[in-house]
Amino acid sequence: MTLLDIAIPSAPGRVTWNREAIGFVAGFLVLALLPLVFGDSYSRHVLIMIFIYAVVASNWDLSLGYGGVFNFGHLALFGIGVYAYSLLAKVAGVDPWIALFSSGVIATLAAVLVTIPILRLKGIYIILVTFGFAQLVMQVIISQSDLTGGTQGLVRVPGLYVFEHNMIRDGKLAYFYIALALLVASTLFLRLFVRSRAGASIVALRDNEEYAISRGVSLARQRMVTLAASAFFTGIAGAFYAAYQRNASIDVFGMSLATIILSMVLLGGTSTIYGAIIASFVLTVFSEAMADFGAWRPMITALLIIVIMLVYPSGLVGMIRAAWTWVAERVKRPA
Repeated sequence: MTLLDIAIPSAPGRVTWNREAIGFVAGFLVLALLPLVFGDSYSRHVLIMIFIYAVVASNWDLSLGYGGVFNFGHLALFGIGVYAYSLLAKVAGVDPWIALFSSGVIATLAAVLVTIPILRLKGIYIILVTFGFAQLVMQVIISQSDLTGGTQGLVRVPGLYVFEHNMIRDGKLAYFYIALALLVASTLFLRLFVRSRAGASIVALRDNEEYAISRGVSLARQRMVTLAASAFFTGIAGAFYAAYQRNASIDVFGMSLATIILSMVLLGGTSTIYGAIIASFVLTVFSEAMADFGAWRPMITALLIIVIMLVYPSGLVGMIRAAWTWVAERVKRPA
């Protein structure tokens, strides 16, 4: 028995860590080779945005899917990362890489702060408090226009750098691999977390709160840990978004982006992490493919989501599992 086996308990029906690790490495190796197929800047831009969305959506799945906490302030953590990076790098003159990781810490502290009033709340009250938190952050940013630019936002935000490499004329190659590295680190952290004892405890609280508490699981502590864990990479994703786009806007607090990210979580299948990542690819690519449909594009996308959720309530992950089971049965069936 290895140390990993002790730290990560097994469970019936769970894919073994070795198999998941193989799939994890293989999947991200394929993604790393995509620039060889997509050499134009636009395609790489779409992939970079997919990676950013995937980080935010998969971290939301941790609190919403695994933790069962209806944290509708999750996108505020992304926005905090956007503005924290912009203010640190542009206004304070902090090194962009230090500002990037500092933004993740600031978002985590904000998540701990918003957790305090919802430690003992349930259902609709958590939604109201977290939604109010998101609106409060947006109003603070608007009111402090001397620093934040208010409704106009901030422009010419310093970008990241990699030694002397020219990141402007490389066809977005450097930003592609930085975004991919961020997604790899975030996914690895999330999967290790949900397969740990802490992950098992938050699922226990979600499924049967009274029983979990009777077995010694602290509701307040685990709820705070869950939201804090889902905030760090969300804040870094926001910081990377600001560095990549070279601007900060209050649009990141809008319902449009929140709806897109939430759709990715639900369409992919909650309590999977990987589902949100897969849905980020599917929805973004599908939306880009429907660009010529104009105002019909969001309606067609919504229809796609509805059809998939009706046929497979467990989302895209459920569809993939069903297809895999069907193929496996066909292979095993004697001729």
